[in-house]
Amino acid sequence: MAQEDIELMSVSVDRTKPPLLSARNLHKSYGRVVAMNGADFDLYEGEILAVIGDNGAGKSSMIGALAGAVRPDSGKIVFDGKEVHFASPMEAREQGIETVFQGLALAPALTIVDNLFLGREYRQPGLRGTIFRALDRRRMRAEASKHLSDLGLATIQNIDQVVETLSGGQRQGVAVARACAFGSRVVILDEPTAALGVKESRKVLELIRDVRARGISIVLISHNMPLVFELADRVHVHRLGRRIAQVRPSDITMSDAVAIMTGAMEPPPDAAA
Repeated sequence: MAQEDIELMSVSVDRTKPPLLSARNLHKSYGRVVAMNGADFDLYEGEILAVIGDNGAGKSSMIGALAGAVRPDSGKIVFDGKEVHFASPMEAREQGIETVFQGLALAPALTIVDNLFLGREYRQPGLRGTIFRALDRRRMRAEASKHLSDLGLATIQNIDQVVETLSGGQRQGVAVARACAFGSRVVILDEPTAALGVKESRKVLELIRDVRARGISIVLISHNMPLVFELADRVHVHRLGRRIAQVRPSDITMSDAVAIMTGAMEPPPDAAA
């Protein structure tokens, strides 16, 4: 049996317990454009949940609400048994929720190291750190190198490069490495392989499995159906601003999932949201 199969089998998802992160009846409108229309969401501890939907289905708005980047007009979000109202992604981070948005949310003028540790820099021990606020750059550089190496970003030769000099794929890798390094409860990845090559995409897949093996829950938003069906425990199908189905990859084909997502096929009765 392959090592990755052993790792996957070692993580069990207990769905008899309440979800770790859930949302009910979320609504969000931008003028006349309805982004969320009664959206529901459930993520259990230790699982990989894929979220699929056509462009404009409202996936990013829902994820933004869960991550503190979007304020829903109405509805309820519950994290770890308590209702939450995240005012910003920083507040979600403080609770252990890390997100890689499609826009990546990187600071182009800062270095790779500075972006990885932005807002959570290490200070030097003693008076230099506590009084003079001196940064422990040696420690940050060493950890940054390890995180990028784990992701297989061998094309990045200098971690002190400013991000604006990197390719799109390299920037994507930095954002994914940051989320997976610091997410302690939930990691949300919005199209994490969109700008990556084949080799880097496989590394992201392995990294997701490694993070999941640590008991961290993962939300994967992707149009890459082979990736979704290879990784996900469950698939959340989003359409017209709300969840219309929840399916297991083992119970459905990729073509049927796409048909449900686009409205060409009704979801099975036991899969309807």
